[in-house]
Amino acid sequence: MGLLTLTIALPLIGALALALLETDDRTTRLVGYLSSGAAFVASLVLLVRFDVGDAGLQLAETVAWIPTINATFSVAVDGVSLALIVLTTFLVPLILLASMHQVTDRLKGYVAAFLVLETAVLGVFAATDLLLFVVFFEFTLVPMYLIIGIWGGALRRYAAVKFFLYTTLGGLLMLVAILYLHGQAGTFDYEGIRQLQLGITEQRWLFSAFLLAFAIKVPIWPVHTWLPAAHTEAPTGGSVFLAGVLLKMGTFGLLRYCLPLFPDATAEFAPWLLGLSVVGILYGAVVALMQHDIKKLIAYSSVSHMGFVVLGTFALNATATSASVVQMVNHGLSTGALFLLIGFLYERRHTRQIAAFGGLAKQVPIMAGLWLVVSLSSLALPGLNGFVGEFPILLGTFQTSRWAAILASFGAVLAALYLLWAYQRMFHGPLEGADNLATTDLKAREIGVLAPIVVLIVAIGLYPKPLFDLVQPSVDRVLVEAGATELEPAGAIVEVQP
Repeated sequence: MGLLTLTIALPLIGALALALLETDDRTTRLVGYLSSGAAFVASLVLLVRFDVGDAGLQLAETVAWIPTINATFSVAVDGVSLALIVLTTFLVPLILLASMHQVTDRLKGYVAAFLVLETAVLGVFAATDLLLFVVFFEFTLVPMYLIIGIWGGALRRYAAVKFFLYTTLGGLLMLVAILYLHGQAGTFDYEGIRQLQLGITEQRWLFSAFLLAFAIKVPIWPVHTWLPAAHTEAPTGGSVFLAGVLLKMGTFGLLRYCLPLFPDATAEFAPWLLGLSVVGILYGAVVALMQHDIKKLIAYSSVSHMGFVVLGTFALNATATSASVVQMVNHGLSTGALFLLIGFLYERRHTRQIAAFGGLAKQVPIMAGLWLVVSLSSLALPGLNGFVGEFPILLGTFQTSRWAAILASFGAVLAALYLLWAYQRMFHGPLEGADNLATTDLKAREIGVLAPIVVLIVAIGLYPKPLFDLVQPSVDRVLVEAGATELEPAGAIVEVQP
């Protein structure tokens, strides 16, 4: 078993151990920490072995899987997928640690579901066989459905079913498109399918099928309506994973599959997707501004912020598209940290109504300080990670479509408004009411969960070069394959004619 396959399998091994062994709660948590932590260490080893200057897929591993249909268990990574793999393995141990006291009922099932979910998502980011990709892509639905439906809030069943139905529909259409591509190429191999010469009509239909699956997962307006319900009703860990990782499957899929496989359709659809992105950015921001529930506010802010990622992707230039990948990581850190903070506050107060709080900065100064830093990160304050993602997206988009960049910039203004206004109402003003006076500050364990995220928020904001260096060559390669640029991708061998 190669290192990449081992990284994918480690969380699943932990889940199988929980299923086969009788464990108490303490041992269950330990298995979760060890298996997810081991996956994080393995992902760091992948990062060390990865050649940043090489734009192609690396660390490839292939095993025969279903020979009769020429399907293989094939995995590999480029800079984009590796960044998302490291983000996933980084967040899962923190999610399990944060859930130590929040989930007590059926703890073994909860931990096992997260470990299975982690393996499925890692498989999505690493698969280079399209049948294997769609198997991993669809399998993520099962553990996420259980996490929302069993450990969620009062409307958890409604939210879980809505999530499942929306994402299943898109996935089935994508499967039909993949079967068509297999019929044309005789293989599910990514590189083999990429060599197909498809007509414009074929590309339009196939692009649409892939787009719907990924648009629902992002989600892009108007197929976003499952997300606020899922975020609001999911347990804290589920919300963090949704925001931090699961939504990135959609934007990753757009970049990995839609652009290089269907370049002519991409050029046709790009202006429309820029428009939908702008609508999503402004719609999510305006609706977030109207929310009274802080968790719903952050859920709608996610719709807005993911709109920036899609905007940068379909700006189709190196500046905006590479920044969109960086912003995937930034959004996972910032919004994930906000959901963690909301969970910690809800654990103390059992309410998420903004009006129920006020003046809490006097009572919980550590929580207030961390909340402010993460909010400033989310609204893209210079010096923090959100800025180095959103500003280059707007800059690159301005080169492609000035009106889209100008309108999208109002989303950044609105983000400052809804995030700072919510912070002001919750943490400033007079400290009144017995419940507010009895609210306790963050414990050492909770600070330990948030500290690594805040360190990365600041580090990426001050010095984003390593992250851009990781993703830029792969983004350049995708843009060349999509016909969006004539430049050779970084790491390519260029023959110079005498």
